[in-house]
This record gives sequence, C-alpha cells and structure tokens, in this order.
Amino acid sequence: MSDVVHEHPRADHPEDAAVLQRLSTLDRFLPVWIIAAMVIGLLLGRFVPGLDDALATVEIGSVSLPIAIGLLVMMYPVLAKVRYDELGHVTADKRLLGASIFLNWIVGPALMFALAWLMLPDLPEYRTGLIIVGLARCIAMVLIWNDLACGDREAAAILVAINSVFQIIAFAGLGYFYLELLPGWLGLGDGATGGGLDVSMWEIAKSVLIFLGIPLLAGFLTRTYGEKTKGREWYENRFLPRIGPAALYGLLFTIVILFALQGDTITSQPLDVARIALPLLAYFGIMWAGSFALGKGLGMTYERTTTLSFTAAGNNFELAIAVAIGVFGVTSGQALAGVVGPLIEVPVLVGLVYVALWARRFFATDRDSEVPA
Repeated sequence: MSDVVHEHPRADHPEDAAVLQRLSTLDRFLPVWIIAAMVIGLLLGRFVPGLDDALATVEIGSVSLPIAIGLLVMMYPVLAKVRYDELGHVTADKRLLGASIFLNWIVGPALMFALAWLMLPDLPEYRTGLIIVGLARCIAMVLIWNDLACGDREAAAILVAINSVFQIIAFAGLGYFYLELLPGWLGLGDGATGGGLDVSMWEIAKSVLIFLGIPLLAGFLTRTYGEKTKGREWYENRFLPRIGPAALYGLLFTIVILFALQGDTITSQPLDVARIALPLLAYFGIMWAGSFALGKGLGMTYERTTTLSFTAAGNNFELAIAVAIGVFGVTSGQALAGVVGPLIEVPVLVGLVYVALWARRFFATDRDSEVPA
C-alpha cells in the first residue's frame, strides 16, 4: 500500500489525476491480485493432497498459524500509520460512535438473521453459519478496506477497538438470542443449536488480543519511538512508505492460505456455495449502502462516512469460522457458510472501495476544511 494513496485523490481535481498515475503497480491492479490470490488458494486446496491438514496443524487462537501470520503482517503497517495523538477528536464525535454501535450491534446481526431465514429457510445448517458470521463484527481486514478507500484512519482504530470490546462481552449472548430465543418467539422453530453458542468470553478475548492487540501495540510503539527519535516528517515520509506495501502482501498471503484451507470444500459444492452467497451479497450491499447513506444524512465528512460504512459492512471471518468449527465441527454446514463469507466479502468490499472513491465528490472532506498555511 503506497503512501500516495492517502493523499486522497479526487477525479475532479487535475492535480489528483497525477497522483493516481503515481500509484504503484500493486495498488493500481489490486483487484487483479486479490482475484489471483483467491484462485491460487482454491487451486492449491483442490489439487494438493493434504495441504489443508498441514496448514491447520498449528493454530494461534483457533486460527491456522499461516493465517495468523498473514493477519498480523497485514494489520501492523495500517496501525503504524494511525496518529494516536489525534484519537481524542474521534472519541468526541458522538454521532460517529453512536451510529457505529447501532449499525454493528443492532442492525447488522438483525439483517443477517432476516436474510438467512428469508433465503435459506430449507437449509438450517447454512442459515446458522450465516447468523454466526453476522454476529462476528470486523476487527481486522476492515482496516485495509478503510485505508484503500482513504477513510479516517484514527476513526477506524477507535471503531475497531469498540467492536472488540462489544465482541468479547456480547457475542455468546447474541448467539443465544438469535439462534435460540428469537426463532422460538417468531414461531420459526425450536432453535438451531440446542443451547446457543458454547464459546467462552476468554476464547473471544484471546482472539481479539492476538489479532488486534499485538499489531495495535506494535503500531503505537513504532510511531511513538519513530516520531520521538526522528520526527513526524521522517516517520511519515520516509518510514511509512517502506513498510506500507507489507499490508497488501499480508492481505494477499492471507487470502491464498484461507482459500487453500477450504479450496476442496468450496469447489466440490458449487451449488451450496451459490445458495450461501446470495444472502451474503445482499447483506454486504445493504449494510454498506445504508451506512454510507446514514453518514451522508448525519452530515459526516467523506472520511468518517467511509470508515463508518466499512466497519459496519465487514465481518470477523476468523472468529466466525473458528466458532463454527469449534461448535459444529470442521465438516459441518455451519463451517462451510463461515468459509464462504470471505469468498464473497473480499471481492465485494474491494469493489465498494472504488464505489466509495467515486462517491467522494458528493461529500465534504477533511481536506476541504483545512486552513491553508
């Protein structure tokens, strides 16, 4: 991820066209690299015998070690770019914080529940898996999408931290509500799991501490030490451009490994994958567009509207897959639904990055409000 991306190019400004031309090959053709990574992963998982078992041999926090490494490499450069001394401006924005909590913990799970029951009434295992995906709010990959779309990096860090806290406290309880209580109240059945999700707060907390806590601490310490010893200008203009590409390399590596782990399962059940994909496509589209419209209606800048939208639309597929496998087994329909989640989420949210950048012309931006020196 090159530093020039974050000059916030606008197509209607001539000087921004030059900025776009200076994007690295990695940035300019990102959708191509992501699609290629998905295809490579699927082919490896399909045609290399025993690869999925080998990759899953060692785990960190219920996640395969290679995926864990990819996630940490992916998140560190993004969190190293956060200006931690400016976080107070985000916490003072009550509209943003309130809208994010409302979208993530009320609208998101309810929407996925509704779509899963409407589109998969005859497939209870897949339906349950999708509901679990809806409960797992994004804390990792959303930072990449937000950064690519030139969203507010400091706001993303705060919203991800809030999601992490809510996830630890509320995940198991919401699982019981949406999988057991609500279906019974609505006369849809006797529940899906026979007692909710048997997953402890500590297991969720451990996942959050590993996949958010480690790169967050590393990013904070890097910026603090770098600015103290070399100054902000050196840190942002010399150091960050050097480590920036590692985020996308980590993303592509993670995608290859993720799809290699489940390549055989996905390619051997194409019709089931298609059925699962339909509610996911509807979910990502509705959540993102609704959040974008809400941000516009609340008078937010482009940067914060974008951050609100991607943090609301993204999901924590690592947690969803780990919970589905832990509760229902690796070969279960619930686990397959969790695996299909990133298969749909990755290309859809990459596409929405470009939609967001196009829609930027209709918003006030943080740069518009800056006072010239």
